[in-house]
Amino acid sequence: MKHDHEHYLSKTAKDLQPSGIRKFFDLAASMKDVISLGVGEPDFITPWSIREAAILSLEQGFTSYTANAGLLELREEISFYLSGRFGVQYDPKSQIIVTIGASQAIDLAFRAILNQGDEVLIVEPAFVSYAPLVAIAGGTPVAVATSPANGFKVTPEQIEAAITGKTKAILLCSPNNPTGSTLTKAELIEIAEIIRKHDLIVVSDEIYCELTYDETFTSVAAIDGMYERTILINGFSKGFAMTGWRLGFLAAPKEFVEVMLKIHQYTTMCAPNMLQHGAIEALRNTYHEVESMRNSYRRRRNYVVQTLNQIGLDCHTPGGAFYVFPSIRSTGLSSEQFAEELLMQEKVAVVPGHVFGESGEGYIRCSYAASMPQLQEALKRMQRFSDSKGVIANSKTEKVKTR
Repeated sequence: MKHDHEHYLSKTAKDLQPSGIRKFFDLAASMKDVISLGVGEPDFITPWSIREAAILSLEQGFTSYTANAGLLELREEISFYLSGRFGVQYDPKSQIIVTIGASQAIDLAFRAILNQGDEVLIVEPAFVSYAPLVAIAGGTPVAVATSPANGFKVTPEQIEAAITGKTKAILLCSPNNPTGSTLTKAELIEIAEIIRKHDLIVVSDEIYCELTYDETFTSVAAIDGMYERTILINGFSKGFAMTGWRLGFLAAPKEFVEVMLKIHQYTTMCAPNMLQHGAIEALRNTYHEVESMRNSYRRRRNYVVQTLNQIGLDCHTPGGAFYVFPSIRSTGLSSEQFAEELLMQEKVAVVPGHVFGESGEGYIRCSYAASMPQLQEALKRMQRFSDSKGVIANSKTEKVKTR
């Protein structure tokens, strides 16, 4: 007898849509001579001293479980890092958990705070995993759309208009994936007033905190009155070029952490021992390399934004991360059509904006975490493609220096 296996599956799980980012990445990987501006991953290799520390830990036999919350030595370094860089104090023994990437930390946060039907405001365009993780935890994601008119920054008025009697939390990602928009301290202060007024929890994804270019990064938790209602999410993937290590962390009030740690104990146990030794080295001794990578990204950002605008694909200047989010409306194509045709005709992979929410339609996400020669060639191909669609280039835009 043939089984109807779908009968046994969770409806929530069945209804989840596969990642739109992976779709184009997998397609590009199957083709030759493709320049991929799709996946958000540094083109830098993890700094050598970090790799060396992990190798040494293996040679010394650090292959056992660690404490569920992670090595205390690493949590102490995270505590020093958050205090020294962003002015927020967390007890390494009771307020920090080392996780399997920032994604697991976000998952833990939603599982810990949400009851069935609780609403979470998600500022869109947004990273593709946020809404599904809310749904898996039993909550209801509510999109708060932003636009290029305000640099894709959410306003206090937009947040307040979306709040209902069921609203439990808001997820903020600054610098933002996919738009690169970065909230200033003054903007966060205004947003915090609305959050406190309506007694919301903030899940603050700060994974791109080291990749801000025009002003100093401000953590939501550092804003007056926000520490006690913030679950701070961060990690090593982006700023330290450690994506494949899958190491993140969360920091929050003790009561939040106690609940999240129980979920972490049952679902994960702990992050890998030897990789945590690498993370200790990252926080202690590699900030000069982080700064060098940041400066390289800044140069690339300036070049890519300038060139896209020259081509006729309107693009705001992102304040952080390593993405640009240009409009492709001038081509008359949908985001999906643009991404597919660009890949097939010119072998450049980008991500269609609609996968980041409805407000992302009409845009594409391009990662500039690629070498300058790759970016230059990709943009030549994009110009050729745009010209074929009748896009009028902006000849008045001055050329930007690439160095």
